[in-house]
Amino acid sequence: MIATHDQHPGSPLPPKEGHVSTGRLERVLREGKFAVTAELAPPDSALAEDVYERARMFDGYVDGMNATDGSGAHCHMSSVAMCALLTNVGYSPVLQISCRDKNRIAIQGDVLGAAALGVSNILCLSGDGVQVGDHPEAKPVFDLDSMSLLEMIRIMRDESRFLSGRPITTPPQIFLGAAENPSAPPFDFRPHRLAKKIAAGAQFIQTQYVFDIEHLRAFMAKSRDLGLLEQCFIIPGVGPLASARTALWIRNNVPGIHIPDAIIERLEGAKEPKKEGRKICVELIQQIREIGGVSGVHVMAYRQEEAVGEIIQQSGVLDGRVPWFPGCEVQSNSA
Repeated sequence: MIATHDQHPGSPLPPKEGHVSTGRLERVLREGKFAVTAELAPPDSALAEDVYERARMFDGYVDGMNATDGSGAHCHMSSVAMCALLTNVGYSPVLQISCRDKNRIAIQGDVLGAAALGVSNILCLSGDGVQVGDHPEAKPVFDLDSMSLLEMIRIMRDESRFLSGRPITTPPQIFLGAAENPSAPPFDFRPHRLAKKIAAGAQFIQTQYVFDIEHLRAFMAKSRDLGLLEQCFIIPGVGPLASARTALWIRNNVPGIHIPDAIIERLEGAKEPKKEGRKICVELIQQIREIGGVSGVHVMAYRQEEAVGEIIQQSGVLDGRVPWFPGCEVQSNSA
């Protein structure tokens, strides 16, 4: 039986005490369930069905889908539009906002518009530089950075005003997130940067890829010592590696991602490297779950999105729980 509040998939859940949004992701996290989110790249298309086709690969496996915002400084469908489409059929998307392309006037307008369309989650990012994308001649904006973006949206939500001081008649109900990187040097600085993001408004954190579990353990231990784990949900990022060559390229060219030699050696010795990469991802998820204070995992399976369901299922982290998706026949009142 579908619960009464879910009779229309796009309708919001009823407000819950202590929550800042009516979204499913916040509910799952606050109920202490191990949350699973995934990255969903917008299509190079103006067709809504292309969005739904991609999203359906994650049905029953994830609690939220991140709609990237010009990731890698490449143009795709608007993340706001993609989140609106997904929300309308009942998914729980995470709207990524990059500071690269818009100033504070445009971003504040997008936040209000997205909230009006039912979007409940926002991840605040500074964004990649235009020089890494296929439009290097584009003019970057960077009116804000991820920290000031967090603070701005928190002010809009909690103080019902724009940065200019002008009042907002109905503030956005938004669950606020940010990114962090446990494997980026200086390692001791990362928990202190996390503290600053929490002070700015972050309520959940999705990290960069974690391949070195010891880096994550150290980051979590220091964050616990600073009293941060009671203030924010930490969701480490994971992903399957396609080959040793891919792993080496990432390690040598993507700042802040450390892939241990042992992982590269496993991929080099594997008869089926892609299959081995997925197995490694499953093992990492299982190890991450055992680290105290971790609230979930964020799966980023670039060009391997079809493997996300298999990886989550094999990891066993859902404990038999089935995240809601359009067409789901059974839905509890607490989901």
